[in-house]
Amino acid sequence: MTETPPTTPTTAKTDLVSAEEIQARSAWVPELEASLGEVLVGQAELARDLTIALLTGGHVLLEGVPGLAKSLAVSCLARAVDASFSRLQFTPDLLPSDLVGTEVYDARDHTFSVRKGPIFANFVLADEINRAPAKVQSALLEAMQERHVSIGGETHALPRPFLVLATQNPIEQEGTYPLPEAQLDRFALKSVVGYPSAEEEVVILDRMSRTAPTLDVRKVVELDAIERARELVDQVKLDGRLARYIVELVQATRSPRSAGLEDIAPYLQYGASPRATIWLALAARAQAFMEQRGFVVPGDIKAVAPAVLRHRLLTTYEAEAEGVQTDDLTARLLETVPVP
Repeated sequence: MTETPPTTPTTAKTDLVSAEEIQARSAWVPELEASLGEVLVGQAELARDLTIALLTGGHVLLEGVPGLAKSLAVSCLARAVDASFSRLQFTPDLLPSDLVGTEVYDARDHTFSVRKGPIFANFVLADEINRAPAKVQSALLEAMQERHVSIGGETHALPRPFLVLATQNPIEQEGTYPLPEAQLDRFALKSVVGYPSAEEEVVILDRMSRTAPTLDVRKVVELDAIERARELVDQVKLDGRLARYIVELVQATRSPRSAGLEDIAPYLQYGASPRATIWLALAARAQAFMEQRGFVVPGDIKAVAPAVLRHRLLTTYEAEAEGVQTDDLTARLLETVPVP
């Protein structure tokens, strides 16, 4: 059954982007998913989050235990898109200059020249980001937020599009520097990568149990096509009532008792910031675009809410002691806050 867009007196149906235009500009989306699926197995949610990041320009934090193809997913995405890619293995002895670059002195003509670092790429894989010390995290924070870096007192713009795709291991804490809340908030989405099912692992075994496994990823989209798609994502209609619904969801994380969520109030120390409101709207528009719709429906918001909120909710010690996860709290929010 086809869903129809909610309407208000201020929202005319003629304002909607045509289905034909969306279909034309989103033709590469299923091709991208198919290309990633030739290497990745059973990671549909991860592939969706990476595609949303492409469509919105948001950074993604990938969390999961070692061996779940987090780094492989990012490198496959970079190969499927005709774009530049760099991989940084974060370690405790990394310096900011190893990330952004530095000035090099030329003794022949007594001048300094800028040698740009690996941050100057369309896709930057920050592997084990929580192993970087505070100075490196600060340099990365500037790049993520401002889309430029400072070298030798000069500002240098980063390529467009620019995406930081960071990984972290949730079970190993030795030699790590937990990401501050300010930096976590800069990630548009947090994607949790879980274990494959038995059937999926059989497929992984068949593909990878070779001394030289084939990991060919087809290039399916160019940067110009992504930029054109982003322009259309911005035109996807978000009805005023759904915008209010997004605000009420985020407000409920800050004042759960006021939203009738007495049961989860003891588990929430701090709620989500206004960035959560912004990214819920952007990610919902991208989700609608991927479904080839010119309008957002409540299901789009609910689909992206866990990835947008899970790293923005600060839980209490009581939640940790009882094993309550942020995804559990998000599920209660979605169950309780009325849908328009």
